Amino acid sequence: MAEPSTVARPYAEAAFKLADQAGALAKWSEMLAALAQVAENERVRMAIADPNLSDAKVAGVFISILSGKLSGEAENFVRVLARNDRLSLLHEIRQQFEVLKDKREGVIEAEVQSAFELDEAQLKDLVQRLEKKTGRKVRPHVSVDRELIGGVKIVLGDKVIDGSARAQLAALETALKA
Repeated sequence: MAEPSTVARPYAEAAFKLADQAGALAKWSEMLAALAQVAENERVRMAIADPNLSDAKVAGVFISILSGKLSGEAENFVRVLARNDRLSLLHEIRQQFEVLKDKREGVIEAEVQSAFELDEAQLKDLVQRLEKKTGRKVRPHVSVDRELIGGVKIVLGDKVIDGSARAQLAALETALKA
């Protein structure tokens, strides 16, 4: 059986293409977020899995719950997902759509781990430096990890910048052992 990310990819790409052609990336992002949230509801998941419900009825559940919040194209998208038994992949489809959207808009996600809480000025300075370094808009996700002792550890895609005291101490230990 294929991985959910592999199965979801063509649907995410199709949604992205529709949204991009219509100039509605933000609107589609909102609609997919709402659809993914509905798909996570326990009762809705039971309806998706119920073999006695037709594809049209399952799609109707989504469309009626989000009445007025979906465009005609998005409603058709839901019907296609229902017909192909892919409604359970809405969370993954949304994630992949967001990656495509961020790439188009020049945005990169940054996982920032700090030994201490960062204030607004520190975070703003860090984001500005990262944007200058990457040439892209940076969207930070900040968490506190006291085990870093001091400093920050930043993950940008597949690149890691570890300026933590813990990493520096580990490097010093390695150097002293050599």
